[in-house]
Amino acid sequence: MKDIFLQNTLSGKKDKFTSITPNQVLMYNCGPTVYNYAHLGNLRSYVFADVLRRMFEYNGYEIKQVINITDIGHLSSDNDDGEDKMTKALKREGKPLTLPAMREVANFYFDKFKEDLLALNIELPSEFPFASDNIQEDIELIKKLGENGFTYTTSDGLYFDTDKFPEYGKLGNIRSVDESHSRIGANPEKRNQKDFALWKFNNEMGYETPFGKGFPGWHIECTAMSVKYLGKEFDIHTGGIDHIPVHHNNEIAQAEGAGYPFARYWMHNAFLTVESGKMAKSEENFITLNTLKEKSIDPLAYRYLLLSGQYSSPLQFSWEALEGAQTAWKKLKEKISLLSVDIKPDSENIEKYRNEFSEYINDDLNTPRALSLVWEVLKDQSLGEADKKEMVLRFDKVLGLQLNKHEEFEIPENVKVLINERNEARNDKNFEKSDELRKEIEKLGYEIKDTPEGTNVSPV
Repeated sequence: MKDIFLQNTLSGKKDKFTSITPNQVLMYNCGPTVYNYAHLGNLRSYVFADVLRRMFEYNGYEIKQVINITDIGHLSSDNDDGEDKMTKALKREGKPLTLPAMREVANFYFDKFKEDLLALNIELPSEFPFASDNIQEDIELIKKLGENGFTYTTSDGLYFDTDKFPEYGKLGNIRSVDESHSRIGANPEKRNQKDFALWKFNNEMGYETPFGKGFPGWHIECTAMSVKYLGKEFDIHTGGIDHIPVHHNNEIAQAEGAGYPFARYWMHNAFLTVESGKMAKSEENFITLNTLKEKSIDPLAYRYLLLSGQYSSPLQFSWEALEGAQTAWKKLKEKISLLSVDIKPDSENIEKYRNEFSEYINDDLNTPRALSLVWEVLKDQSLGEADKKEMVLRFDKVLGLQLNKHEEFEIPENVKVLINERNEARNDKNFEKSDELRKEIEKLGYEIKDTPEGTNVSPV
């Protein structure tokens, strides 16, 4: 297998990838809290994880991928205060404040989330575990942390004592709390403002446990589920960069506090930004995939836009950029659809292009360069069209742009008349008239390509 290099937030550098088990990758992706529709910024994280998965599959690895579903315990603030997001959803939708109603709302938005993944041609993971189905795993992990001396109790819950974990904050080298941030809504019962809730008490709605009735903390859910489905040590953990300071460092503290090696490589995607800052539900500046569809923009055009930028760099969203991506994506598909099956002698460039593509995607998912290479292949006159098509569709196994699926379009009657006249001129070997008719057809916005199988026509 060829070498793969990944930007590892844990080491702070680009590391050569070595899997725990040869030819297998165990990967955990922080999933959504299903209290609302996912927005484009949320979905960037799953496109990134999908390309990562496809890259490994392209290199011959077997993948076990887990995306968790948070349907309980995620408060509106990472500081363990605010309202549970699922409870907010129940109130917003006029549902009773009960656990069955909470699951009903969660199932609805989970189904919508899956629809978004499929629309973006994201391969579904091996497992979609729900937090509410894994409460016992949370309880057992909290018990283990207690036995190891990492927990203490306050009036509102059970907390992790970060002072007992000297390496707290090692992910991203975040060793201290922003004091100005910590003073806002600070909990006076915490021993340290970095301490976080493992279990929050709630006598009205929740689960009965040895610690008291309530809900698991958001962070304990992820650690418990990743360990349950992937083991005490696994290869890769991904998520957005906003998870580095709190959520992911908390996951590490919990796992290592319980004696688990946990994830070896941590990878994070940057924000999708708009003029007002990062796209977020809390900022009320978010756009969903349905909004794109209403504007006749294919979700795969958004995937193309994401691939045109490096996953770890912020990407500025604009409608102009998205429309440009849709134009480029459609043009790419049309060019591929017009390729014939002519055979040319093997070009020395075939192996060169294949090696270059592997080099780009294996170098921390350099999708901008990989996408550019696709266009280079299509322009290379030394390659036969059959070779071009085979190579581009091979590359698309990683890019996931569905370049082999062609859109249906209706050719206007006046263009059909000109096409028939041109075919007659060609049959009569009247090539001067044939060329004139081609130019007329092109002025009307259609491209003609003559192949051994006949004449192909597509919108320009």
